[in-house]
Amino acid sequence: MNRTDRLYALVEELRAASPRPRSARWLAGRFEVSVRTIERDLQALQQSGVPVYAEQGRTGGYVLDKERTLPPLNITPAQATALAVGLHALGKTPFATDARDALRKVRAVMPERERAAADEFAARVQLLVSPAPPPEVSRVLRDAVSDRRVLRLVYADARGATTDRLVEPLGFLGGERWYLIAWCRLRDAVRGFRLDRIQEANRLDETAPPRLVDLAELDTFGHEKTGLSEVVKSG
Repeated sequence: MNRTDRLYALVEELRAASPRPRSARWLAGRFEVSVRTIERDLQALQQSGVPVYAEQGRTGGYVLDKERTLPPLNITPAQATALAVGLHALGKTPFATDARDALRKVRAVMPERERAAADEFAARVQLLVSPAPPPEVSRVLRDAVSDRRVLRLVYADARGATTDRLVEPLGFLGGERWYLIAWCRLRDAVRGFRLDRIQEANRLDETAPPRLVDLAELDTFGHEKTGLSEVVKSG
């Protein structure tokens, strides 16, 4: 580990331990360097304005004041590229816009040198399949799930016949296709609505009442005893 990486790692180690102190000897063992090297590193951090201070006594050591500093975004170019690839894979999901926004925020707080290196690394990674754009209604659905608002849907079944539904959104299930899981007031039961079959979605001001539905029991799409295979087929 070079000195720059060790300085970042020192700050993060002290941040994780705070408000407990870490002795120079303990830190030296942690980073496999001499106590003298650790003391020079800590002095360099203090001189650069990092709020590290020493606590005296038998159980003393070095402490980072977490309230006076924000954690740095210390990721490698490869890690930044991995994030970009992972977020890119959300392009078919209701979270595509949020994924793009998250990636922009990560890039904005990266140091210029690391950002340039990440861009150069990413330029050498090509995806063979570009995901299709998310459904236009996905932001409406996402907001309704987040805010627990009742939705009015125009929904088409497998034959193309449409019905108007008032639903109480519970969450999303996804794989090759994505579904809005909701309590359907027309069916008086939990139903799965394929996003590509939702022709129109309008969020109402009404707050959905709490429903005792465990989405974890639905994530196998009917492979267990939940019967979700029928749920997502019938809508």
